[in-house]
Amino acid sequence: MVATDSQEIHDLIVKLGGEVFMSQQIHECGTDRIAEAVRDLKVDVIVNVQGDEPFTHRDDLAGVLQILKDDAIGEVDLASLMTPIHHTDDIENYNAVKVVTDAQRNALLFSRCAIPHKRNKDARVPYYKHKGIYAFRKEALLDFASMPITPLEEAEKIECLRFLENGKRIRMAITTNEGVEIDTPEDLERARQIMKS
Repeated sequence: MVATDSQEIHDLIVKLGGEVFMSQQIHECGTDRIAEAVRDLKVDVIVNVQGDEPFTHRDDLAGVLQILKDDAIGEVDLASLMTPIHHTDDIENYNAVKVVTDAQRNALLFSRCAIPHKRNKDARVPYYKHKGIYAFRKEALLDFASMPITPLEEAEKIECLRFLENGKRIRMAITTNEGVEIDTPEDLERARQIMKS
């Protein structure tokens, strides 16, 4: 299902024979829109592939779902995806959201800044970029939509910070599939070239 607030996108999906949900409310972020779309669906888990991630691999979707399957006691509210960053330019790029985790790969913080900050320049520490792929437990998603925007979310414009600021647990899967995230006109052009090849 495609969830949108755009009549143009709605009409295109219908024309292509796809299922589309046109939001009735105005939302600050896509996660709120998805909560509206699934509120009355009889499902336990919702997988969200954000529109700027058109080259998502099937294995990556399986990876985030596996986190919830392996969580027998239900301590994880949602799963998401991260990929190692190897280039300094990507670490410094504000369009690339970075994530740091604990030893169990639970997210500690997301930021557009370079995190962790290397005060010790000799420290060997990995950097990870967050990718806009999520598997939500339905209850956590509906909780999210009922919560006000939080200070860190407002400052960074990263919606998953609302989950962290409200004590929800996000566990990260790792992928080496970088793909192309479409955040800028240059990214869109790169994506078009990939589609042509």
